[in-house]
Amino acid sequence: MNEEDAVLEFFAQPENLPLALTVAEQVDARRQKLNHEFWVMLSQRLIDENLPGWFVITTENRNKADNEPETLVGVYLQPKGDPAIHIRPMMEQQYMGEHLRIYFGLMWSDAPSLKQKSLPEIVALQRELTVEGFKNSDSFLAWQWTTFYPRSMDFLVRLAGTSEDKDELLEIVISKITALLARHGEAIQAANAALQPVTRTIMAIPAATDAETEDVLTAFDEKHRAKHSH
Repeated sequence: MNEEDAVLEFFAQPENLPLALTVAEQVDARRQKLNHEFWVMLSQRLIDENLPGWFVITTENRNKADNEPETLVGVYLQPKGDPAIHIRPMMEQQYMGEHLRIYFGLMWSDAPSLKQKSLPEIVALQRELTVEGFKNSDSFLAWQWTTFYPRSMDFLVRLAGTSEDKDELLEIVISKITALLARHGEAIQAANAALQPVTRTIMAIPAATDAETEDVLTAFDEKHRAKHSH
């Protein structure tokens, strides 16, 4: 019997159940902490990439219980200039069955109108990504599952391993976003530019003063009386 089997057999004993549950809670907390640290490290890597035209923003867990600590579950790129509606490259984790899995793609910042979804730049970009195997939905112009399960044993062991293991893992994950930008960065920028409404400048007409208004009315009255006096 190896050490792992011996530990499992120890915890399988009824009298050791309280200890087994305590250890399980500690392991779950450790998984969650490593998972959070992964997104912190990934966002920093994206910041270090110095991606022109983009801010890097992390996504917090919106479904956590009140007694749970704040945890990160993703990252996305926000176009500089704070446009009203846009598509943004993103990566996030989501439950698929019983396991968390990472997906990535292009997400709408807000619900688009039919007219916005029908813009030539949007249609062309979506067509290109569909050919590459991306799916789409109401919230996503394009999205795709990765092979990464961020709370799996293999993933976390590599993340908590040597510096080389950690760097290699982060580089593989981040390459999903950087490759997307390398292939479609210009098309994404063009799509976002097309989504912005045209700003129309309305020239302000200064209001007339009371004296100017009175002069206009007097002139009109004199012209009117002269016309009817003939």
